[in-house]
Amino acid sequence: MQGYEDAVVAGELLMTFAGSSKKVPPVRAVDGLNLRIRAGELTALVGPDGAGKTTFLRLIAGLYVPTSGTLTVLGTDVIAHPQAVQDRISYMPQRFGLYEDLSIQENLELYADLHGVPQETRRERFARLLAITDLARFSSRPAGKLSGGMKQKLGLACTLVRSPDLLLLDEPSVGVDPLSRRDLWQIIDQLVKEEALSVIISTAYMDEAERCSQVNIMYQGKILAQGTPAELTEKARNLTREVAPPPGMKARTLQAALLEKTDRVADAVPKGDTVRFICRPDIKPIDAGDLPDGARMQTREPDLEDAFMLTLHQAQQRDHSAAAGMVRTDMVSAQRHDTVAGDPVIVVRDLVRQFGDFTAVASTSFDVRRGEIFGLLGPNGAGKTTTFRMLCGLLPATSGQLEVAGLNLRTARAQARTRIGYVSQKFALYGNLTVEDNLTFFGGAYGLYGKKLRTQIRTVIDQFELTAGAKSDELPGGFKQRLAMAAALLHEPEIVFLDEPTSGIDPLARRAFWYTIGELANKGITIIITTHFMEEAEYCDRIAIQDAGKMLALGTPRNVRAQAGTEYAADMNSAFIAIVEQARAAGTRRQS
Repeated sequence: MQGYEDAVVAGELLMTFAGSSKKVPPVRAVDGLNLRIRAGELTALVGPDGAGKTTFLRLIAGLYVPTSGTLTVLGTDVIAHPQAVQDRISYMPQRFGLYEDLSIQENLELYADLHGVPQETRRERFARLLAITDLARFSSRPAGKLSGGMKQKLGLACTLVRSPDLLLLDEPSVGVDPLSRRDLWQIIDQLVKEEALSVIISTAYMDEAERCSQVNIMYQGKILAQGTPAELTEKARNLTREVAPPPGMKARTLQAALLEKTDRVADAVPKGDTVRFICRPDIKPIDAGDLPDGARMQTREPDLEDAFMLTLHQAQQRDHSAAAGMVRTDMVSAQRHDTVAGDPVIVVRDLVRQFGDFTAVASTSFDVRRGEIFGLLGPNGAGKTTTFRMLCGLLPATSGQLEVAGLNLRTARAQARTRIGYVSQKFALYGNLTVEDNLTFFGGAYGLYGKKLRTQIRTVIDQFELTAGAKSDELPGGFKQRLAMAAALLHEPEIVFLDEPTSGIDPLARRAFWYTIGELANKGITIIITTHFMEEAEYCDRIAIQDAGKMLALGTPRNVRAQAGTEYAADMNSAFIAIVEQARAAGTRRQS
């Protein structure tokens, strides 16, 4: 990148998309954006769904032509000469197109052909990419048989079959577990250091943004703030607190109470056995008198996520409008229950599922009680989704006992399905249908009709603040997740299964989503959830960690963190990695 002071320079950049009808005005995905991104650095774009991050990356890549403004990439006007820029960059979109019937090696060869990589340079380049991604051992394995984390690493390797001057990554770690996410970042860090590669990355993880030299917070197509992680973090200085709930109160219950104080609290989130929150600036801060008796509060050091949430909160206050993902406090139930009691509504004993010679789930046992939030965690390929599908009656067990809502899934699978709601990883919304039409369709599938169906549709549209006439394929990611949840709750199920429901949505939308989940549990609905965001495990009453189909840990978040060892007990992400790696190391020793 020698010779270029800036990798990207944008001036008054505007990108509009036409509305779906004459009644829908054009959408400004990028709105008068001004930005300089330095060469030779790792730069992050963060922001809520619909902020314009993906659109901006596609403009940089020359895939979109802006409505107006200027955009220079690597010293070249990308509007006038898109191919000249595309010859020097590599771009990995959110859904990178691997050819699943081809092997790892064949995918690399195919992308090298597409990019015109000379044969004489391929051998060395492929060897390096396979080494840093740790895929050399699996080079003959079809891409379709790789875990989610391995697919992401192969996607990155295919993106880098040529050595670019600029690498664009659009949320590369979405949908992968903490171990795979750690591996991806080791690869990115190595490339930046060894090849002086310029990288622009959009991410929903604030801990990833903290690794970057520069961070840009986007909102409604504009840059709200930019600077180093340390510079941005200072925005939250003296505004951050940590409070331990009184004995008998769950952290998520205290969090919900703090979020209701919207005039004084910008954000609140469970962390370990406490709740971390941000006071609004220029307002009398929360003091002991505002907290439940027995709660203990102290100040804490801010981090980048604090600054991100505070910046967005201030922008929304200026706009006098609620952004996608904000919480409606008027829908909060007045009474909260902090005890989970009664007989189990899910009973799993010695559950086994085999696919030929492969054992996806091996002798798993656990119970889940009514009104409990139960988290099922594990690396990609651990058996979580297979367990989910068996619990929902979508997949028969090979052996073992499985009861849901008092019904044996071996003998009453169809009857049990009428009492559960299910949101899959890739919820099948019908993009050409409106929100109301989607709900009507799914309501019919659950056996609802007539006045009952119309009443339930109005209820969930109000509850999740959806627009009945909006086309579902035009909804931001956070609102698509709301619609998915609304469809799953139409028939008022006793148990709701959520398979990675927050994958790919921003911290703001995740807060609101978990707020809703907590309210459902307060009303006695049982929640079973998988997630790759380890901080979300803190919302759960109990969690289980699986790997290779086996149960590694089961208990409250505090108990599971303690199992990992004292050096990991403060952080669920570190505890998760430690538990999985310790189990794998023990298994390797037994085999040897």
